[in-house]
Amino acid sequence: MDLLAVIAIAYLLGSIPFGLLLTRLGGTQDLRTVGSGNIGATNVLRTGRKGLAVATLVLDLLKGAAAVVIAWRLFPPGAPWAALAAVVGHCFPVWLGFRGGKGVATLAGVCLALAWPIWLAYAVVWFGVFGLSRISSLAGMSAALAAPIAAAVLGHGEFVPALALVAALILWLHRGNIARLRAGTEAKVGEHG
Repeated sequence: MDLLAVIAIAYLLGSIPFGLLLTRLGGTQDLRTVGSGNIGATNVLRTGRKGLAVATLVLDLLKGAAAVVIAWRLFPPGAPWAALAAVVGHCFPVWLGFRGGKGVATLAGVCLALAWPIWLAYAVVWFGVFGLSRISSLAGMSAALAAPIAAAVLGHGEFVPALALVAALILWLHRGNIARLRAGTEAKVGEHG
């Protein structure tokens, strides 16, 4: 019962569509009609509102961290599954017909709350890949793959199964990006089209 409760709380927290809410409050068009149609920070950036994109990134990160922190307090063995549930909530929010974002920022938040060394590895990989490529999707997928590897290498094996499932989900949600990367047509941040 405790595990189901923390999973439900984490899913509901993860499903808060901050990108959509902030762009509505900011008076921009419906975020779901812009770019990829996703509710995450990268798509908010396509509206031209950098401040809203940064706020979306921070809030999506914080909701993932909050879900795990609540799980640590209520039922510590459920923390990794709360991490998974928060990312699933972001990607498939009940409020939006289960069409959300791709989970990269929310995963950063859950990594931070699970164990800061995992988050540090995640961040280093994201910034490193992004710095070299300027491709947000490639950075996000690389960081997602780094999370379970970092957990295993850094002695947090109990988090590996949930983080591996999250990484698989994020890769699946980026399948269109993967096809464009293979074709050499994936846009870099700051490029139009």
